[in-house]
Order: sequence, then C-alpha cells, then structure tokens
Amino acid sequence: QNWMRGMSYCLHSESHLDTGPIYVRENGKLHVVNQGAGGIQNVTPKTRPFRLFSRGFSVELCMNREDDRARRQRTDHFIFTYTKEGNLRYSAKSLFSLVLGYISDNVDHIDSLIGFPEQIAEKLFSAAEARQKFTEPVTGLRALQKFTEAYGNLVLCSLCLRNRYLVISEKLEEIKSFRELTCLDLSCCKLGDEHELLEHLTKEALSSVKRLLLKDNSLSDAGLRRMTAPVRVLKKGLENLLVLDLSCNPKITDVGIGYLLCFKKLNCLDISGTGLKDVNAVIKRIQMQIGLVHSKVPLKEFDHSTCKTEGWAEQTVLQWEQAVMEAIKPQDDLRSRTAALHFYGKTHRIEEVVKCKLVEAETKASGNLQFYKEKVQNCHLPLKKEVVGSHELKNNKKRALAERERERTSKQKHLCLTVEDWDLLNTY
Repeated sequence: QNWMRGMSYCLHSESHLDTGPIYVRENGKLHVVNQGAGGIQNVTPKTRPFRLFSRGFSVELCMNREDDRARRQRTDHFIFTYTKEGNLRYSAKSLFSLVLGYISDNVDHIDSLIGFPEQIAEKLFSAAEARQKFTEPVTGLRALQKFTEAYGNLVLCSLCLRNRYLVISEKLEEIKSFRELTCLDLSCCKLGDEHELLEHLTKEALSSVKRLLLKDNSLSDAGLRRMTAPVRVLKKGLENLLVLDLSCNPKITDVGIGYLLCFKKLNCLDISGTGLKDVNAVIKRIQMQIGLVHSKVPLKEFDHSTCKTEGWAEQTVLQWEQAVMEAIKPQDDLRSRTAALHFYGKTHRIEEVVKCKLVEAETKASGNLQFYKEKVQNCHLPLKKEVVGSHELKNNKKRALAERERERTSKQKHLCLTVEDWDLLNTY
C-alpha cells in the first residue's frame, strides 16, 4: 500500500514533462504503471523506438563545397550537342584536353617549362589565358614568368603600350617579365626620366629590342644619359637598336643628342619636336658620326602602324587593359558592344592614331627631323682579267691595320668618361 501511494504521488505530481512509461520489477516480473488509471498492469512491455533527438529537432543537409566543385568539374568532362531532331547527345572529352584543363587550372604550381615542347606549351598558355589565370595579382605573375623564361619571344615578340600608362602602372612587374622583345612602343605615356620601366630598358633582358618608340614621354637629357650609359661604357643594353623615336620631347637638347651617337647600328631616328638650339650642327653631327641622312619627307617607320602586340600573350595584354578600363569606368557606362565581344570570343583592340599636341607647335619651329641610313648600292662593273699582284695585297693589309688602329683609338676615346657617367654606372 505504501508503495502504491508513493507511486501515485509521483505520477500525479505537478511535473508537466512526459517521462514516458515507468516499469517496476516485483517478484521476478516486470510491471508497467498506467498513469491514467493510477495502477499497475502486468503486461508485456512494448519496446519504444529509440529517439536520438526530440521531435522538434530538424536537420538541414548541405553539400560540401569541395564535393560540389568536383561534381561541377565532372560535367566538364563531356561535350553536349543537339542533333537535327533536337535530341541531346554527349560525348566524352579526350584525355589530353582533360589533363590540359587540369594543368591550366594549377598553372601557377608549375616548377619549370624549360625543355617542354612548344606546340603543347602554346595550347597550355591559351587554356590558362582563357581562364584568365594571368590576370591574378600574384599567381598570374609567377605563371607568366615560367613561360617567358622557357620560350622568350614566342610569348611576346612585340609589345604596343601606346597611350596605356594605367596598364603600365598596374602591370609593371608582368611587363618587365617579358624577354627578347624586338619592338616596344611606349609612345604618349608620360613616363619621365625616373620611371622604373625606362631603367629596365638598359637590362640584358631587353638587349634584343630593335625598335623603340618613346614619343611624348617627358624625357630630357638626363633620361637619355641614363638610358645610353650601358651602351656607351659596357657595350650592353640597347646596342642592337635600329629604329628610335624621341619626337615630342622638348626637354631634349643638343647635349642629349650627343648621347645617341653611341647607337652605331641605328638606321632610323626621329627627333622632331625636341628643344634643339643649333639644328644644322646637330644634322651634320649625326650624319658624320653615325651615317644618318636627314629626310625631307616623313618616314613610314614612324607612323606607328607597324608596331602591334604580337605573341601568345596578345589576349593577356588585352585582358589587362579591359580590367583597368572596367575599374575606371562606372558600370552604367559599359557598352553592349564590349559584352558582345566577350561573348563571341577573342577581342581585338582598335589601334588609334597617335596625336600629340606638341607636334604642331614644336615641329613648326624645328621642322621634320627624321633621319635614315642610305642603302649602299653595289655597282656591278665589268671585272678586268688581271691577276692580283703582291702590291695590292700589301695595300689591303695596310688598310686593315689602319682600320684596327682607328677602332682601338676610338675605343680609348669612347672610354673617356666623366664623373657623372661613373656615378651613373655605379647605380646599375
């Protein structure tokens, strides 16, 4: 009786929680307490299903991001096409294209490409370029350097950055990674004498440059002295230069033109719009020392139409330019034509005609100061059937010795440097 009273007290307590059925073992038998009747029923207990969580608990299933990316990559393994009847069919991609896509996604982790076949490397570069891997700040530069170290001018042989100062500022390190360039157009960029890119021109990596256009860049005599110091002293740097455009730089004077006389291989020179004082003396000096003749008509070498960006990285440079322009322009001003070009594939930059405000004023004062080297015409005269005597051989030997002596003396005169030149060389 006491046990029943205690059990009923527990059952009819004020506790509102549902504790479930209560089992009591008595005389070797298991009894269940019926809360409604307040008594004990001798029945076989029914197993209640086990609940790990309460009834109000809910779980939201989420896919792992890595698994989601893996699934999305698996769909790229197939090519989906529609038949004429409108049925959807798919075919598996080749193993080469799958491996090419995987390497291009991780192109920044490549150790070296030296010795790798050029044909496959070009496809790898195009695949990484399509994924815009070279536009990334850090990894893009590292990946681009791997290609330029291995393939040189195949990546880029000609670079046109005319009037693209913002691209130079944003992608300076990437531009400096290009090697074995033969043509470089930096016209109308207002770089000045102290710009880092002008200092990079004196490095051995750009000793292959044959065509250099520096029109309207706020250059002065000090900038020309820095740019020509390695050539004048060490015979390195821009020693292979053939075409040089320094027009529309009014701070260049007669002194600065004297630094250009070290370019012995120069074929074309444009110094229109510079601040020359004695034009006639400069013309004679150029003709006597480097053999360039003053042209009375404008030369085609300086019309800026032949200098274009060429190489594997042509679209990469366009991607840099588009990224800079999109960062400057507001989104509302974007034209639909740009979106269409992105949709239909590779884009092509429309080359603009270079117009310099200084040309009209400065060229009227100094005139057209373009120089070219005359081609030596070989006169094929009838040869006399005479045996060359020993007297002629002696004369030829004397001429050869005289030429060697002249070269030696000219080198000695050439190495007579000023204190400013030595201070400048110590900075390299």
